[in-house]
Amino acid sequence: MAEHLTVGRVAELAGVSVRTLHHYDDIGLVRPSARTAAGYRAYAAGDVERLREVLAYRRLGFGLREIAELVDDPAGDAVAHLRRLRGLLLAQRERAAAMVAAIDGELAARAKGIRTMPEEQLKVFGAQLYEVIGSAYPATRRTEPRIAARIWEALGDARTVLNVGAGTGSYEPAGRDVTAVEPSAVMRAQRPAGAARCVAAGAERLPFPDGAFDAAMAVSTVHHWPDPVAGLREMRRVARRVVVLTYDACDPGRRERFWLTRDYLPEFAGLLADWPSLADLTRAIDARAEPVLIPWDCADGFFEAYWRRPEAYLEDHVRRAVSVWTRVGPQAERRAVAGLREDLDSGRWADRNRDLLALDAAELGLRLLTA
Repeated sequence: MAEHLTVGRVAELAGVSVRTLHHYDDIGLVRPSARTAAGYRAYAAGDVERLREVLAYRRLGFGLREIAELVDDPAGDAVAHLRRLRGLLLAQRERAAAMVAAIDGELAARAKGIRTMPEEQLKVFGAQLYEVIGSAYPATRRTEPRIAARIWEALGDARTVLNVGAGTGSYEPAGRDVTAVEPSAVMRAQRPAGAARCVAAGAERLPFPDGAFDAAMAVSTVHHWPDPVAGLREMRRVARRVVVLTYDACDPGRRERFWLTRDYLPEFAGLLADWPSLADLTRAIDARAEPVLIPWDCADGFFEAYWRRPEAYLEDHVRRAVSVWTRVGPQAERRAVAGLREDLDSGRWADRNRDLLALDAAELGLRLLTA
């Protein structure tokens, strides 16, 4: 039994009671694969791995029945489960960061003698809080026509198009039969009048039959999915053509080419571990990848969009519409903004980056995948 852990030892390490482990065994959720000579439960490495997944989902608020479906998913291996858990935990962290920001705002208002309205108080602590970032999108996140042209060309002659992770509807092609999928209620609520019908669902479980669409598209959303590879495979299942705008997270020169991450926000490098590699994405759907240049006056205010307009990063409303700033945390954000402001005032930024002023477009890792 040297390769096994006793039920008592597992309970101690996991921070749960022995009774809990007995219950998981009784309902078939985590069954130890062996017994000691005295008849006690004994857990092998695989049992412990499954228990770790169960406890992680439990602490994220999932019910036992939901957890059983997740851990028994035949399409998910250990790596897929870890990626899904990582995505869920990051989302939880973003929700917590949004709540802290909301509380800070409430405290600042009260310090000035201002009392927020009851509706605002409920909005702050309600179920939609984690979507605070999404509410900032309309100010800066708009369709960039030159990038849109690349996406629409890649759709080919597709008449029926599924837009996965559709957000507020940017980049949805006109003149085609579009169906949108978006899990965020806040984003769905911001879709303009006359936009394509929108279904509340996640990329990993699209509620459509095989081959239901001529094409499926996804724009700057894959890195937010709990399981990007599963989501792409779902897109491939429901459509004969797949078009995805994403980023090459493993491009070794990307961080150095972009002055913001090189000189002011080194924490961005740590976020890349959360992003799927370009090789994983292309392999999942047998796609080809092509670079997409970012024009200097890009209308869509994603993270790299202001590469030749550094003053924009000093604007709070610009940063609030980009998840990177929430994920690096307020301390890193304050330091980066202060450093950039100082270098802009002193002229150091211009001295370091004067070559950029001659460029009309920059290659900063944006990629178009077509399958």
